[in-house]
Amino acid sequence: MSKLSKIVDARGLLCPEPILLTKKVIDQLPSGSIEVIVDNPAAKENVTRLCENKGWNVVIKQQGYEYILNISR
Repeated sequence: MSKLSKIVDARGLLCPEPILLTKKVIDQLPSGSIEVIVDNPAAKENVTRLCENKGWNVVIKQQGYEYILNISR
């Protein structure tokens, strides 16, 4: 099975929007990688928690005021 890759750009959005956008993508992918970009700590924490609870691995990089969450399974 080929791995799919998606990008969720949730910059400028407040919770729960980043969570809802990310959930929609991970519910459609059995495996693969997703890059989620957020610009506030609450969204970073909430999206990370959602993904880990659903069995996805999360690696977070901070670039300036933005967080890039690389999510994979």
